[in-house]
Amino acid sequence: MADIAMIGSGTWGTGLARLLSDNGHIVRMWCPFQEEADLLTAKREHPNLPGVRLSERITFTADIVDAVTAKDLIVMAVASPYTRPTAVKMAPYIEEGQRIVTVTKGIEDGSFKTQADILEEILPGAVVAALCGPSHAEEVIRGLPTTIVAASLNRQMAEYVQDIFMSPVFRVYTSPDILGVELGASLKNVIALAAGMADGMGYGDNLKAALITRGMHEITRLALKMGARKETLSGLSGIGDLIVTCASMHSRNRQAGILIGKGLSMEEAMKEVGQVVEGVYSAKAAVGLAKKYGVELPIAAEVMEVLFNGKSTKLALSDLMLRERRMETEFPEEELPESWRE
Repeated sequence: MADIAMIGSGTWGTGLARLLSDNGHIVRMWCPFQEEADLLTAKREHPNLPGVRLSERITFTADIVDAVTAKDLIVMAVASPYTRPTAVKMAPYIEEGQRIVTVTKGIEDGSFKTQADILEEILPGAVVAALCGPSHAEEVIRGLPTTIVAASLNRQMAEYVQDIFMSPVFRVYTSPDILGVELGASLKNVIALAAGMADGMGYGDNLKAALITRGMHEITRLALKMGARKETLSGLSGIGDLIVTCASMHSRNRQAGILIGKGLSMEEAMKEVGQVVEGVYSAKAAVGLAKKYGVELPIAAEVMEVLFNGKSTKLALSDLMLRERRMETEFPEEELPESWRE
C-alpha cells in the first residue's frame, strides 16, 4: 500500500484516484479551491463523473503542503497550463528523490517543454515519469479495461509506476522513451481538433481516416527529429492515443473541434466544452517546434490558423487538399524502381 498525492481534481485525476484506491492505496487529492475540496468530501462524487462514488481511502485538501508532504508518489494531474505554477508552489516541500509521475498531456507554449521537462526544471531533485496512452476518465473510473504506458529514463521509476497502477482492468507497459511517449500523447490532441472540425463540417469517415493517418505522419516526423523512437509512436501513446482521441465523444479536443467546425470560435468552443482543451495550447507549441526543427506539419499549421488567426475551417481543408502533389511516403532513392528515380 502506497501513500499517494493526486495533484489536480479534474476528471482524469479523479478517475485515476478511484483506480488507485481500488488498488488498495491511500490517495490525498489536492484541489485548487477549498469549496471544491469541501464539495468532494461531502458528496464523494465528481460533478462531471456522476454515478461513481469515491472510496473513503480518497481524501481532499486545498493545502498544497498537506498534499505533497511525505508521499510515496506524487501524481501531477493538473491541466497543462497549470503544471508550471503548481510545481512552483510544490517546490519548497519536495525532497530529494521524490517520485513524481505526470499524467497530463501537453507541450508548454513558449518553452516547448513537455510536462516531464517542466517538472525536472522546477523540481530537479525529483525522479520523474510520464503515464500516457489511450485512456478516458469516463471509462477508467467505471473500471473498463484500459492499457497505458509508464515512461521514464529511470527504469526503477517506470517499473514502480507500473506496479502502483497495474490492475486487472488497467494494464501498464513500461518504456525508456519518455520524450516519444509525451510527444505522441500531446500532439495527437492537435490532430483530434482537426478530426473534430471535419465532423462538425459534416464530412465522413474517409476524411477522418486520412487526418488520423497523415496526422500520425506529422507527429512521427517531428518526434523522430527531436530524438524519439519510431516504435514509441506506433504504440499506445502514439497511434493508440491518436485513434481514441479522434474517434471518441469523451474527447474534449474532438468535442471542441466539432463545435469549431459548426462555426463557433475557439473561445466559444472551449467555453461550451467547459474543461481545458489541451490541443489548443499544444497547437501553438507544435507549430513552434516545427519551425525550430525544420519539419513540415501541414495539419497542425492549418489548425493553428483556424484557432488563432480566424481562418475558416472550409478554407483550411481546401488548402490541405490542394497542397502540391507528392508521394505518400519518402523512400531512399536506391530502393525506388528505376522509373521513379530522378
